[in-house]
Amino acid sequence: MKDSTLPAQYVTGNVRDGISAALVAAGKDLGGLKPADLALVEDYHTGGRPATVQLVDLLGLTPDSEVLDDGSGIGGTARYLADRFGCGVTAVDLSDEYCETAQWLNRLVGLDDKIVVRQGDVTSLPLDDASVDVVFSQHVQMNVARKDRLYQEARRVLRDGGRLALWDIMAGDGRELDYPLPWADGPEHSYLVPPNVVRTEIESAGFTVEHWEDLTEQVGAMMRMIQSQPPNPLGLHAFVPTFRERVKHLTEALSDGRVRAIQAVARSVTAAS
Repeated sequence: MKDSTLPAQYVTGNVRDGISAALVAAGKDLGGLKPADLALVEDYHTGGRPATVQLVDLLGLTPDSEVLDDGSGIGGTARYLADRFGCGVTAVDLSDEYCETAQWLNRLVGLDDKIVVRQGDVTSLPLDDASVDVVFSQHVQMNVARKDRLYQEARRVLRDGGRLALWDIMAGDGRELDYPLPWADGPEHSYLVPPNVVRTEIESAGFTVEHWEDLTEQVGAMMRMIQSQPPNPLGLHAFVPTFRERVKHLTEALSDGRVRAIQAVARSVTAAS
């Protein structure tokens, strides 16, 4: 998938301006931002920052960890990791606009020395073999038809014993979804498959699954609670078109079983293991 064929919500031309306006409306000083100031506007995945923290806490990262944020969006997870652990992070995303926005936000919060942003395809990563300890893949595979290549590439760049940290939406009971959704305006950009298919692809790529948890009910309740909150200038609606409609459709699908929310950790193994 080329940048020109990305789902429209990833290439609006208004991401940086939208985030800047939202920060100003929330009373933030762009000249004195801290990483925590961005928490509500940078995690483009279900459950937001709490879901990221929950996944991160399974891993025991240290300042020496080398991490890939694979399909990084505007870089929220990369900044959170660099700020919390002081570790080095590479952030890869297909959208030039998201990469440019990530670099801008990294500079604003003083983390550009910890994070390398690279434009690239998650099925053909611009990284060397065995160069990282952990790969984060959050809400990426729903836009990727070749899931075998997605996880083979994650395995290639991981050192032996490294871990793949996954937080993703997968197909549920097979009924049709309502669009738009956070990752797609229509079915032509949505490649959901059931959890057992994703798990098989991960294991076939050279991983042993160590943790696999279906959090559909919990995250569905969280999304319903978020929807009930009063409007806030900060949020993904600052740069994602029709975001509230997308979230409404996702929340309904989580609530009625049409999609599942899966958290997982898998460890890379050698062929002889």
